[in-house]
Amino acid sequence: MQYLNYRESRQRGTADFPLEYHHVSPSHPQYNMALHWHIEFELIRILKGSFRTLIDEQEFLAPADSFLFIPAGALHEGTPYDCEYECVVFDMNMLMNKNDSCCRLIRRIIDHEVEVTYLYQNSSQKICRTVWTLFDAVSSKKEGYQLMVLGALYQMIGAIFSEHCYDPAPPRPPRNHRRIVQLKQALEYMESSYNRQITLQEMADSIQMSPKYFCRFFQEMTHRTPVDYLNYYRIERACYQLLTTDQSITEVAYNSGFNDLSYFIKTFKKYKGTTPRRYLR
Repeated sequence: MQYLNYRESRQRGTADFPLEYHHVSPSHPQYNMALHWHIEFELIRILKGSFRTLIDEQEFLAPADSFLFIPAGALHEGTPYDCEYECVVFDMNMLMNKNDSCCRLIRRIIDHEVEVTYLYQNSSQKICRTVWTLFDAVSSKKEGYQLMVLGALYQMIGAIFSEHCYDPAPPRPPRNHRRIVQLKQALEYMESSYNRQITLQEMADSIQMSPKYFCRFFQEMTHRTPVDYLNYYRIERACYQLLTTDQSITEVAYNSGFNDLSYFIKTFKKYKGTTPRRYLR
């Protein structure tokens, strides 16, 4: 799945059940997961293949039959390898309307008082079985699935504490905290400005760096140059527009920040391996 905003703030699911489910296979047009963050928590279940992910600069390789727990606010991206996976993105606050003893534990996670383990494999069978129940219920959408999902979330959190799958949060932010905050600011600037011509100087100015230092910083954090990443994001936006609107390829190109149609098509092929026409409705 590809997130179309680096920091998503849209409604997940419905107001009374804020949870969103996605099933992603290699044929999905947004197969790779771009660098992004959001205010909700996320679970990623690996059905087959493997999934390499970076979570706040920590790298993990998740094999089949494992799942990832992404904390709210964590900067993350993912690269699937012959992989099929599912994602559930949810607002943890929907679990906070029960008794105080439950809320106290959940609040420790929401407030980042503890750092929950990111990757769970076969050694964590109890927790994995609970999460599989959650995914099976939400993907089926059978009557009463909401109750099964809520029950599984409570059981998962209870198991995380009972199995001690967490660490106390450090008393002070880690050394890389400031770098992550700066990168989030740069990504937000790209998100808000991608549809117009922006310069490297402007991107660097958004986090008060020199262009030279910004290029080095950005590549260290994302393994891409700023210009390459901006073009990548523009193509993701263009792909979304092609799939959801009746605009022509030329209109989509200009609305996505490209001022040359041939360059747009060349860049589209680079990142998608095909022409934009494939995505026309």
